[in-house]
Amino acid sequence: MTSPQQPPRGIVITGGGTGIGRATAHAFADRGDRVLVVGRSPDALAEAARGRPAVRTLAADITDPAGPALVVDTALREFGRIDVLVNNAAVTGFDILGKLDPVSVRAQVETNLIAPILLTQAALDPLAAAAGTVVNIGSAGCIGLRALPESAVYAATKVGLDALTRTWAVELAPRGVRVVGIAPGLVDTGVAERAGMPRETYDGILAAMLPRIPAGRVGEPGDVAWWVVALAEPGAAYANGAVIAVDGGLSVT
Repeated sequence: MTSPQQPPRGIVITGGGTGIGRATAHAFADRGDRVLVVGRSPDALAEAARGRPAVRTLAADITDPAGPALVVDTALREFGRIDVLVNNAAVTGFDILGKLDPVSVRAQVETNLIAPILLTQAALDPLAAAAGTVVNIGSAGCIGLRALPESAVYAATKVGLDALTRTWAVELAPRGVRVVGIAPGLVDTGVAERAGMPRETYDGILAAMLPRIPAGRVGEPGDVAWWVVALAEPGAAYANGAVIAVDGGLSVT
């Protein structure tokens, strides 16, 4: 928990209504921080904040040109500061080259890559004032030399996000801002269903992948949330530019 002498930090989490974002919001709130969860679904946001007065909500589209300023202004109005920005919001699509839907391609690039760039830029001055931390949520399926068939656009955006993590870590260190990345593995967050995949199909994918995971289980959102909170702790101050796979060992098999 935050000590009585230390004011609660202001946390911003995009895609905070469900899955990893919601679990991360709860973990920060349980620590004693104040959290702004941003998402497109008011119902999901309300559920994320239920019973947790430290969690505030903002229904907004971060791909809208006015979105980054709205998020930053809301956080500063609510908390007076931004100590941690978690770029978690993402959308995905499933198809091979030759069958890609241009609308889906643009949505993935705009949500997963362009929006984090512009939001982090908009939040830079408050983050610098707080000697803050940016945590980018990537994907363990896209690190190293792995391919991600039928999810190439999604993978490309996540590879790009990892490149931003490393570059920003160097660029922003003189301003006291750290940038780190988390690369979750196979985590049951419901994102595939929200992208239109039938639940039974997704369950089949999970079952097929399970034997390859050394940990012997599919990940849960809380597994990733723990790492996000840990990397934003003052004790993690020497970690900068790193992208950490949280995938039960799948990426090294």
